[in-house]
Amino acid sequence: MGKSALRKEKWTLSFDPGLKNLVVKAAKRKGVYPVTMLENLVREKFNPYGHTDVEDSAEYVTAIRKRGRNQSDKEFLAEIETWQKSQSS
Repeated sequence: MGKSALRKEKWTLSFDPGLKNLVVKAAKRKGVYPVTMLENLVREKFNPYGHTDVEDSAEYVTAIRKRGRNQSDKEFLAEIETWQKSQSS
């Protein structure tokens, strides 16, 4: 296979400087590259019910519990119904 087939696509994104600094600081805390941090965030947003991509399970459970405190019972049931419909299709 030629080298051209093995090359990764390169993207250029424009970021707000404050947001960029926040992402870089968070990536340093976790000990990963900023690109990896952004890829994980995007993957999580596109797969909200997935658990296979979770790297830190304790942090993931803590975040879910915090989010659950702000959610009413009706919203929670609606989310479960949405999930069930997505699994049946």
